[in-house]
Amino acid sequence: MAIENQDNTTTVREIKPKNRRIMGAGGPDDDGDNRWPPWLKPLLKENFFVQCKLHADSHKSECNMYCLDCMNGPLCSLCLAYHKDHRFIQIRRSSYHDVIRVNEIQKVLDITGVQTYIINSARVVFLNERPQPRPGKGVTNTCEVCERSLLDSFRFCSLGCKIVGTSKNFQKTKKQLAVMASDSEDSYSSNNIHSRQKKIKVQSFSPSTPPPTSVNYKTAKRRKGIPHRAPLGVFLDNWYF
Repeated sequence: MAIENQDNTTTVREIKPKNRRIMGAGGPDDDGDNRWPPWLKPLLKENFFVQCKLHADSHKSECNMYCLDCMNGPLCSLCLAYHKDHRFIQIRRSSYHDVIRVNEIQKVLDITGVQTYIINSARVVFLNERPQPRPGKGVTNTCEVCERSLLDSFRFCSLGCKIVGTSKNFQKTKKQLAVMASDSEDSYSSNNIHSRQKKIKVQSFSPSTPPPTSVNYKTAKRRKGIPHRAPLGVFLDNWYF
């Protein structure tokens, strides 16, 4: 960044971005995927909405701008005087998370698959993932990376998640996990089938109840007869004699 001194000399001061680890935003791609613009990953790991060190005395010293050509850290509105012929974008904030308007970012980046939101009458996308402690009820679609609830027509919740979710390493790991899950299900099903077959064999060796024979059937059906008492007269005759 160029700064004019009192003696009309010009010095150049470079603002180095702070090191902040963001998923999918730090360092070069391990899988050699270089399809993203060089400014995207440095953008995702920046700390915005901090006070500008060069214009701390101004009330417009909040750093919410980013130069896509210089990639030398967040800028305030006064810093843009030294980036007249450069491309820059403005970062906004929603619920303590950085967002950018769709009509600005889609001019320089393909955001297909990233869910958009309407905030303050403007459609925006989030820069990085947002923690979600519990999934929403009845949710049928989630972010492929962080599993945040999404509408059915989207795959990712933020630009950072899209970088990770479309990388070759992530896709390879995802396929490996799917194969492992499939093998686990097959093993579980095989164990269930073996257990059922074993149970059937055990039951087949158990003696069955023999069918009732004709003798047993008659014996089982026979009931005791009604008891008959001696006539009263016979009892009286024995009493008197």
